[in-house]
Amino acid sequence: MSKGSQREFDQLLALIEKRMDFESGFYNDAYLDRRITARMRRTDTDSYAEYKRLLQRDDGGERQALLDSLSINVTGFFRNPEAWEHLRPVLRELTEQKRRVDVWSAPCADGREPYSAAMLALDDDEVVDRRVSILGTDINRDVLRRARRATYQTSQTTDIEGELAPLDEYEPYVDRDGDEFTVRPPVRDMVSFEQHDLIRGEAKRNFDLVFCRNLLIYIDSEYKVPIFETIRNSLRPGGYLMIGMTETLPAECRDAFEPVDKQHRIYRRV
Repeated sequence: MSKGSQREFDQLLALIEKRMDFESGFYNDAYLDRRITARMRRTDTDSYAEYKRLLQRDDGGERQALLDSLSINVTGFFRNPEAWEHLRPVLRELTEQKRRVDVWSAPCADGREPYSAAMLALDDDEVVDRRVSILGTDINRDVLRRARRATYQTSQTTDIEGELAPLDEYEPYVDRDGDEFTVRPPVRDMVSFEQHDLIRGEAKRNFDLVFCRNLLIYIDSEYKVPIFETIRNSLRPGGYLMIGMTETLPAECRDAFEPVDKQHRIYRRV
């Protein structure tokens, strides 16, 4: 580990937990170290001990910036497009069989995942989009505010037009003004947002489809099972779960889910 000893790193985490109400124990050390080191570079601090002193005397600005950095908010429209293509038959089946289809995206980060689900439903003639209702939840209030604004900008690291490429035409769903892209009302009307802690929060109820993609790779192994128990209890019997392309179900949870499309990480609650 760079920038100091394990003891200094642990002391820094203890301060973060005490002063900022952040449960670092849920996350693996490699993830925490990457995010903390990034903030250290931005603040020109060279060691964990020096950064700890900065947080101790900070009036709140750097603490908030660190909290934003520690929150898992890596996302994109139609991330892993091939997986979204294999989700189409799931949405078709659900909207054919049910009058209302409830979808949960957790964590939803800045909203691009739940908006992608809405656009997919609207764009597919075989999906009854008026039956689909989508909830996006995240622990981070700031990213939820960005999600509700539904405006995204192309930058050196984010190509929004490229992210929307899985749609034959994105114009019915997104307005473009130069490098700024704003999700249009027909898509936004299908999605609502609320704050929720997937690790410590209560289960939701009666969802037909849950996205929990690209969270588990950051979570310490002992906390993965409780997350899947929350998800299982939030799904109707026969409801679907989609996880990230590089993720796997914990062995303890495999009896609760059967693979529907194992390659693309789509499962059904048994």
